[in-house]
Amino acid sequence: MEHQIDSSNDWEKLAYWMRSAAFEHCPQVLLLLDPIENKYIDCNIAASKLLGYSRQNILKMPISKMHHKDLGELVVFTEEVLMYGSAINNKIRCKLADSSYLSVELQGRRVVINQRELLIVSVQDSHLEKLKYQNKEVGRIAQNSLLEMQYLKSIFNQDSLDNALMLTSVGDGLYCVDTKGLCTFMNPAAKKLLGRSNEEVIGQNVHYLHHHARADGTHYPVEQCPIYAAVRDGVAYEGHQEVFWKHNGPSFPVEFTSTPIISEGKIIGAVVVFRDISERLKTEKHLKDTLQELSDLKVRLEDENAYLQQEFLIEKNFHGIIGESAPIQHVMKQIDLVAKTDANVLITGESGTGKELIAMAIHEASQREHKSLIRVNCAAIPHELFESEFFGHIKGAFTGAVRDRVGRFELANGGTIFLDEVGEIPLSLQSKLLRVLQEGQFERVGDDKTRTVDVRVIAATNRDLQEESKRHNFREDLFFRLNVFPLHSPPLRERKGDIALLAMHFLTKASEKNGSTQVKLKKSVLAQIEQYTWPGNIRELQNVMERAVITAVNGVIELNSLAQVNHHSIELPQPSEKEVELPTVISDDTMQQMIKDNMLAALEQCHWKIFGDDGAAKLLGMKPTTLTSRIKRLGLARNTYIQQKDIF
Repeated sequence: MEHQIDSSNDWEKLAYWMRSAAFEHCPQVLLLLDPIENKYIDCNIAASKLLGYSRQNILKMPISKMHHKDLGELVVFTEEVLMYGSAINNKIRCKLADSSYLSVELQGRRVVINQRELLIVSVQDSHLEKLKYQNKEVGRIAQNSLLEMQYLKSIFNQDSLDNALMLTSVGDGLYCVDTKGLCTFMNPAAKKLLGRSNEEVIGQNVHYLHHHARADGTHYPVEQCPIYAAVRDGVAYEGHQEVFWKHNGPSFPVEFTSTPIISEGKIIGAVVVFRDISERLKTEKHLKDTLQELSDLKVRLEDENAYLQQEFLIEKNFHGIIGESAPIQHVMKQIDLVAKTDANVLITGESGTGKELIAMAIHEASQREHKSLIRVNCAAIPHELFESEFFGHIKGAFTGAVRDRVGRFELANGGTIFLDEVGEIPLSLQSKLLRVLQEGQFERVGDDKTRTVDVRVIAATNRDLQEESKRHNFREDLFFRLNVFPLHSPPLRERKGDIALLAMHFLTKASEKNGSTQVKLKKSVLAQIEQYTWPGNIRELQNVMERAVITAVNGVIELNSLAQVNHHSIELPQPSEKEVELPTVISDDTMQQMIKDNMLAALEQCHWKIFGDDGAAKLLGMKPTTLTSRIKRLGLARNTYIQQKDIF
């Protein structure tokens, strides 16, 4: 007896089974994937057949491995789906099981299943789809050509009332001319489009009526008219995006065909079929503008993802601010105060103290948290590229500018920009930076269009910018504009109570990273490292803990092994009853003078030659461009004139 479905539960099970079967046996290639976890959730039979992998292999494979040659396109496609709910991309390749690559078209849609944001993606073989389209077009053209030939033949080889009725009901404009170019017939659609009557056109030269001028109004000689060329040469002619003129003056774009009429081997005239393509051109322009907007959006997404550290499929390297000491608690309170505002923040502190983490914490606690946080390491940008990096450039602005580029400030529009090592910005650019801070306006390099942005600025430096401004190495007005809310990042030596927390945190992360079991620190060892001054601050502690994990013996870190992995080669303090003699401390002015004297000594030794193996930059172990910048910043100069060729 046939089983009866009575309960709603049975219907739900049946519906679930039917949906699963539809997904499984769908002829379209379907993949369900999790973009955050970088893995496939499910796939159907068609997917396994096209890609050549078993279902088990597909579900074990990271998404990035399948498309690793076009990961940038995949990132843009995924961002568009997540942002707009759906997207299409035909510039991505899949790596097949036989290691070959297949060009595909991806169509994606965002779905939420069990509170997880997933993507359902269909995959089509681009080459196969192109062949299908081409075959369809060939069939359509062949069919249309056959129908047109039959139609024209029926018109001019038969003199029947049916043919006359068909001519009058055709939607396109149609008229006939004899060998002299005089109109012999015009259907109602043509008369309506041209604004003419039978009396105005029959027996008249139609070129002078509607085709006498080009789109710009210049004269179109009758001897060049392709309508009459069909009568003259006996060959069909086509016109694309030419213009016909109405009776009252205005023109409209058309496409037309002029086909010769041949009877008993002689040309007796021509039939002209034309169509108003105004709406089509508007649609094409709208489509072109839309595609350009999508292209601009794609470029913006690509540039934005190039700057963001929290990229798709890349693990975030941010663990929050860790600490319970009074100095770090004070910092957290300041973050809480300033994050609610849009005030500019200047973070000062030694290298390695976590200034970037403070900037991220301010952004994430602000009202701009859903917008971009763009990071700029000012010390890593060549001076000649600062303006382009900050404000962007247009194509052709300088050698190598092969396309328009969005600058960091434009990318950060609506969000936050973090200027690390802001003291390295050249004086020549500081005025333009000040303008952005004051007015929110800038121009791209090579462009005269003024752009407006709304950006919150967080800057960081390990230099005394107020002192630098007194020495005229940094604009004083820019310093005050950045220093609206000063925030100091304390060095690790002032956070003794946080060293244990940080050490254990870095040990855990290093163990996970290296696939090691959780290592342990003896209390005696922990007490010793808390007494070390850590000149490299948190960054040094993180590096030492990672190396300590590598050299740990049986999961335990000994004091001696920890001292050996310390990249400063400074022995950690041992228990002693005697006082530890502290090193002599020198002032920052003295240190700066020592650096200046050392640089002058190297320049004099190399006869002020900067570049080359025998130059001062090589002797000092720095880049020539960096040395040149510091010479300018410190105001160094030779006492005597040196030829330019001697310097370079």
